[in-house]
Amino acid sequence: MKRYFEKGIPGWFALTPLLVFLLVYLVSSLVAGDFYKIPIASAFLVAAVYALAICKGKSIEERITIFSQGAGNKNVLLMIWIFVLAGAFAAIAKEIGAIDAAVDVTLKIMPGKWLYAGLFLAACFISMSIGTSVGTIVALVPIAAGIAAQTGGSTPFIVAIIVGGSFFGDNLSFISDTTIAATRSQGCSMADKFKVNFAVVLPAAVAVTVLYIIKGADVVYVPEVEQVKLFMLIPYMLIIVLALLGVNVLLVLLAGIASCAIIGFAFEGLCWTCWLESMGKGIAGMGDLIIVTMLAGGVLEIIRYGGGLDYLISKMTSHIRGKRGAEASIALLVSLANLCTANNTIAIITTGDIARDISQKYNIDPRRSASLLDTFSCLVQGIIPYGAQMLMASGLAAVSAVSILEYLYYPLAMGLCTIMAIVFRLPRRYS
Repeated sequence: MKRYFEKGIPGWFALTPLLVFLLVYLVSSLVAGDFYKIPIASAFLVAAVYALAICKGKSIEERITIFSQGAGNKNVLLMIWIFVLAGAFAAIAKEIGAIDAAVDVTLKIMPGKWLYAGLFLAACFISMSIGTSVGTIVALVPIAAGIAAQTGGSTPFIVAIIVGGSFFGDNLSFISDTTIAATRSQGCSMADKFKVNFAVVLPAAVAVTVLYIIKGADVVYVPEVEQVKLFMLIPYMLIIVLALLGVNVLLVLLAGIASCAIIGFAFEGLCWTCWLESMGKGIAGMGDLIIVTMLAGGVLEIIRYGGGLDYLISKMTSHIRGKRGAEASIALLVSLANLCTANNTIAIITTGDIARDISQKYNIDPRRSASLLDTFSCLVQGIIPYGAQMLMASGLAAVSAVSILEYLYYPLAMGLCTIMAIVFRLPRRYS
């Protein structure tokens, strides 16, 4: 690719649209004195106009075509369809009282100081079982938001518990796309990669669980003794079971919507127009997320077209010194690729072959390089406000994605443990 090199323009220049986005968002937020006041969509719109302006050697129509190819990329569109169905499901579940029922059951099972830790472990277990952070977020974030409302807790904090836990399974699960991509690119088995990965991130999961127990010590909420309609949990149980069976996420969400409709019509007096109206409101509530996703997709496509990703790769692989340097390069390489693609699976696929070449040259165990690819891609995916997981969580909970970021303990702890593993050559058996 390297189109900017061919034109004599510095390769780093292709990356400036991402810098413009960050500067516009951060500077505007500082001027406004409120990081939650500036819409991410507005910052991406400015970055999009700038990206189109610097796309040299093409007519306006051709530039818009390149941008639109990114905005309409199949991965972007898949995220949008998930947003649409997730919005509809969350709205109809709330309409029939399924969310309230799930919240009541959760609070009765995990009252007091175990609430936060229990939610985190539940998110870890479900994401590990179904292999997807997005599916975990769809199932649990509406419940988390309901718990925050009933207990008077911070919605961003409780939602962040779910988002953090969802990346535990995204990183480790045998059926996760990132695990499959990482192990295939490095030529190792998923079981071997799991052993290395688990040994590195387990301390992070334990530490975060203890932290949530400590933070939950002051929670004194006592749930009211009421008769819970357990059949209201069917939509959520159905989603989890179908996800465990490996059913496509869109079909899973459609099944959830259908089950909500059946329960609503049969037991809650839901009318046809109310059902349609409720779904419409849920879909409309995802409008901002859809716009952000498409704008981000277009901007990132122009960065790729301009050779920005190629520039990163060439720079990252030209100054490697020793095993630690090689491992750090793999980690930084996939992290920057994830920053530019907003998709951890695509980031691994993009950098996988290069990471394998580096690991072979510096005699790095392929199980270790696969673990590094998976862990750091999940770390970055978990903390960028324009990633699918953060957008989904913020949309379902009706809070700013940035407000969730400050409470994301597990992704940061996971990254810290992995950095320490690189520095101190841990675990020794694979170093």
